[in-house]
Amino acid sequence: MSMYKVAVVGDKNSILGFKALGVATYPVTGGDEAARALSEIVREKVAVICITEAVAEQIQPQLEELHKRLLPAVVLIPNNQGSLGLGMMQIKKNAEKAIGADILFGKEGS
Repeated sequence: MSMYKVAVVGDKNSILGFKALGVATYPVTGGDEAARALSEIVREKVAVICITEAVAEQIQPQLEELHKRLLPAVVLIPNNQGSLGLGMMQIKKNAEKAIGADILFGKEGS
């Protein structure tokens, strides 16, 4: 039985702790490095990709393509400076797409 793989992409200081947990880490400094790391991760058949929000902002087109697939699941996480709110916005968009209304913030069709 094979285990699902998890990878984390972000700036070195934000993802260092994940390495201690045995998670594949991909430290990047910009969008080009992040896009290359994402391509490599997809080839490795990783099931879950955690990406810091700051890096995710720089590779939106690639992430949009991944959101169309069943796997890998993409989870936005805050970096060591804190959250930009992008992870919560993605959860909100997914909930709206699934049920047709904003159940998290109480607004319809926003």
